[in-house]
Amino acid sequence: MNRVRVVLVDDHEVVRLGLITLLEDLDWVEVAAEAGSAEEAVQAVRQHRPDVVVMDIRLPGESGIEACRKITSQWPETKVIMLTSSADDEIIFKALQAGASGYVLKQVGNQALISALQAARNGESLLDPFVTQRVILRMRETEKQRQAQAFRNLSERELEVLALVAEGKSNAEIASQLFLSEKTVGHHVSAILAKLELSNRIEAATFAVRNHIEDYLPDHGWE
Repeated sequence: MNRVRVVLVDDHEVVRLGLITLLEDLDWVEVAAEAGSAEEAVQAVRQHRPDVVVMDIRLPGESGIEACRKITSQWPETKVIMLTSSADDEIIFKALQAGASGYVLKQVGNQALISALQAARNGESLLDPFVTQRVILRMRETEKQRQAQAFRNLSERELEVLALVAEGKSNAEIASQLFLSEKTVGHHVSAILAKLELSNRIEAATFAVRNHIEDYLPDHGWE
């Protein structure tokens, strides 16, 4: 099996030396070059075309994130693993958006980096367990925000009507449950379809279920 060719990027020479010492013990890894800045990192990748770049985020001049973006856009076959002490959510997501294949915290130990290199060798991505948890939480928050936006133009009464439409109830049944006239319910349904740009009750019901309308209902006790 071919060895994984790696470029190490960190502005602290002692850190690079420590990484070289670690990786030299792995017979399937070859350290092709090292760099101390984002500019040097891009040059090293251009010259050596490594399989993986292990890069700190905080570098003099341009950040490791900017270097990652340049590397992954110009040489998409090269994987970038961010090795850093920062667990800040925004930095994590900026790194992933820049194309990083892995994000490993320096404080978690050497095995996490080795595992990330193995994953990169296999064409996979790997995140530190703590980072993975942060990503999942952010995804949930983003989905929650998206769902809330889905219903932003509906009034409380329209939300109630839509929830009952999603349960398969007829206008007459909705009218009885909400103490409204059937004509009023019909007006609400028409308004809901117009606001959500939907064509019929089936589309409305599907939309409501997909966006978890039950999380946004006013609590009037009728459910």
